[in-house]
Amino acid sequence: MGDSFDMFGDEPERDDESEDALPDKPSAAELEAAGQVSMFDLGEPAPPPKVEADSKAPAVKEEALPWAAESEAPVAAKADEPPVAQADEPEAADTASPVDMETPAAVEPEVPVEEPVAAAAPVPSQPAEQSAQPYRVLARKYRPQTFAELIGQEAMVRTLANAIERDRLAHAFLMTGVRGVGKTSTARLIAKALNCIGPDGQGGPTIDPCGRCEPCQAIAEGRHIDVIEMDAASHTGVDDVREIIEAVRYAAVSARYKIYIIDEVHMLSRNAFNALLKTLEEPPAHVKFLFATTEVDKLPVTVLSRCQRFDLRRIPTAMLRDHFAGICAKEGVEADAEALHLIAGAAEGSVRDGLSILDQAIAHADLDTGGRVVAERVRDMLGLADKSAQRAMFAAIMEGDAATLLDGMDRQYALGVEPLALMRSLMDLVHRITVAQIGRNGADAPTAEERAALEDWAEKLNAAQLHRLWQLLLKGHEEVRNAPDPQVAAQMALLRVLHAADLPDPGSLVKKLEELAANGLAASAAPAASGPGSVGGEAGAPAPPVAALDWETLVDRVDRAGNLRIAQLMRDWLRVIELTPGKLVFALVPGLAVDPIGELRDALYKTTGEKWLVEQGTGEGAPSLRELADARKAEADAALQREPLVEAARAAFPAAEIIKEDGADQRQGRQWSKRA
Repeated sequence: MGDSFDMFGDEPERDDESEDALPDKPSAAELEAAGQVSMFDLGEPAPPPKVEADSKAPAVKEEALPWAAESEAPVAAKADEPPVAQADEPEAADTASPVDMETPAAVEPEVPVEEPVAAAAPVPSQPAEQSAQPYRVLARKYRPQTFAELIGQEAMVRTLANAIERDRLAHAFLMTGVRGVGKTSTARLIAKALNCIGPDGQGGPTIDPCGRCEPCQAIAEGRHIDVIEMDAASHTGVDDVREIIEAVRYAAVSARYKIYIIDEVHMLSRNAFNALLKTLEEPPAHVKFLFATTEVDKLPVTVLSRCQRFDLRRIPTAMLRDHFAGICAKEGVEADAEALHLIAGAAEGSVRDGLSILDQAIAHADLDTGGRVVAERVRDMLGLADKSAQRAMFAAIMEGDAATLLDGMDRQYALGVEPLALMRSLMDLVHRITVAQIGRNGADAPTAEERAALEDWAEKLNAAQLHRLWQLLLKGHEEVRNAPDPQVAAQMALLRVLHAADLPDPGSLVKKLEELAANGLAASAAPAASGPGSVGGEAGAPAPPVAALDWETLVDRVDRAGNLRIAQLMRDWLRVIELTPGKLVFALVPGLAVDPIGELRDALYKTTGEKWLVEQGTGEGAPSLRELADARKAEADAALQREPLVEAARAAFPAAEIIKEDGADQRQGRQWSKRA
């Protein structure tokens, strides 16, 4: 049984030359290459070239060359590295026997300089591929790295700066606000501010982190071991919080503070919140908690009371527009001011949303214009109505031009503008006109043409008209949202707005009527008060005789006695010719088909306790009580028509009618008998 190989995989020295190494035994270089292949999957190693027997290149570097090549060249290059030559004859094998590593002096004179081996190791195309970075969207590329780059949150920055300067740092911070205003970015900036050590390594907490020290760079790259960022949306349970509770007991590894950033903290379960309460109330001195959420109302009050809360504000449109203009300048992209204004308005106060829209607008820009971001393309991309088309449709509404309005709506619909977006744009236009009418900083418009149009409407329209337009458009917006056919609903809603746009409001109407009444219309209409057909005129209904009063009293007594049907018959159908105690002579109103004498006699006997002589006479007789009531009503209506305000209203609105409230006659009618 032969001797075993040494630790380097080579054969030990032998005294007997007849028992030299077998020619097929693998060398150290081959073993190293095979190990690299098995570990890194580099493919099959190239076979070592054969060297002539008279070659003077010794084999002692079989042990040294693999390590030297590994320290000077990438591991991937070892598969292509030519192995050191070795002899395949017995004599050459003797000279290539391993040398003890403790005798380097004997080896140095025999080692040739193999400079080309290390130089040829890297593949030329690999560094170019490794240096190529994928495209980063603008929202990530321009994430704030300092508090100076955080826009629109000056109050919070001032509070944090004072707290750091006075060494009054809270142990837990809560950042809340709408999407994309910088909650998570603020949490990372606070982590950098608390752990920054400065370029010289001697700095302390500061509101202006250097960004060059190791903690700042590690936190910015998301690889700092002491800044743990957790997404509560995917870690909602008690087990996740238990890991935090167990870890806070240990001090920070390399930073000043161990910081836990929990994003979307409102997603934690109720039990997870309860498990965190004690640690959140009394954490160790080296631990800080930074929470971020968009729905602060979902957080328990017990958590809110343990945190210092910062409400991040929406970013104003003007500030967003300036911010986007600066980013376009850094990116080398030209953009129109109106296009940036549209993007800032569509962002709704969110920086991230605005940058995403700006990224899309840059990609959407035409190449034939040099990639310039123009308002027309942004409008097409967002599905917004053209501002000039908005103004044209609003002008058509105010002028009552229905055909122009419908044509403009059809054109916008053909261009891809949704009816709901069209209604919303008209509402925005009315709002801006109203604000311009107040005179606060002038009209809000990106162009001089639009500003002039808004100011002109602000002068022509009064506040009541604008508020009525807003209410009509708001109602139309809800109808379009719920309608099965939004385009048809939008057309009907805007036509309703068109017809109601020029109507005066109730206050203006009353004032106008008072002015017309004061100008003498009442005096001019006075002579017509006693015209033909009036109750008090010659052709009016005859005045009732004196006995009619007694007749009306008698009818009321019959009614109260419980004879309701007979009392109604006496009111509506009897014209009294003679009425004396115990005697009634009457004439009937044309149209009654029955003879009521018997029923009248019985009803009068039950009411008065006396027998009555009831008979139908000849002649017209006095008007019935029903006819008298109709005559009094006609006289009252004629008097109402002669009122100055009514005549002024008829002069302003010839087709107007007087409508009485329901139940007015019932309130003025007779009292029903309690015994009925």
